[in-house]
Amino acid sequence: MNQNLPLPKYHQIYLVLCEQLQEGKFDEGLPGELALMKQFSVARVTVRRALQQMAEEGLIKREPGRGTRPVKRNEVSASKLGGDVSGQGAQQARLTGLLENLVTMGLRTSVKVLSVQTLLAPKEIQDKLKLSATDWVQKAERVRSTREGPLSHMTTWVPSEIAQGFGQRELAQKPILVLLEEAGVKVGRAEQTISARLADADMARHLDVPVGSALLSVRRLIYDQQDKPVQWLLGLYRPDRYEYQMQLSRVGSIDAQIWVDKELSANFH
Repeated sequence: MNQNLPLPKYHQIYLVLCEQLQEGKFDEGLPGELALMKQFSVARVTVRRALQQMAEEGLIKREPGRGTRPVKRNEVSASKLGGDVSGQGAQQARLTGLLENLVTMGLRTSVKVLSVQTLLAPKEIQDKLKLSATDWVQKAERVRSTREGPLSHMTTWVPSEIAQGFGQRELAQKPILVLLEEAGVKVGRAEQTISARLADADMARHLDVPVGSALLSVRRLIYDQQDKPVQWLLGLYRPDRYEYQMQLSRVGSIDAQIWVDKELSANFH
């Protein structure tokens, strides 16, 4: 079998919808067929085939007059959601080298700020940044590019008391880690998770890739030196233009050796 053959269009849509279903985007019900046809620019028969596959796997329930509803998420096994799509490997990232690399990347690429808004922290962001329901955050969406084209789409959340000194103009000119330090934050450490996800229609447009393309997903929580979280980031990268490298060395006696990262780097082209 030729592994380089492109996935059928209906299967690409199936994978994207399964990923969004796993993220809880359809808890109130899936979009109708017409909306999905418009979103993915496909015929009704293609949408129906994708939905039929999801229904056959017990992921959704289609009922006349009631629309398409997801099966309860706790009843759906990870194997039914396209296998281990995320391949998550959380790691405690040392900022020695990584911080410098991220700043260098910011200085060597261009950025387009899509939106900046101040809003009450959503529940997930409250948990990540240890905020209350009455706390405000700055949410910013940006696309970073090289000369070859779009490299990444980044969404960041920063407590508004920290972000009040910078907005759209500053975010377009400087890396956000530089802006944090200019705001008085002493960056301490980061927790980072690298996984994979598929491009939905919005990400496909922003990053100039086909819908259903694999993207490298980076989630990063930045802490200050008092171990207070100061930034939550979700970055989606084109894997053909970005790679993440680590050098590992063994530490410990022969009967209790572990691997630790010696250097972290992220390269783009």
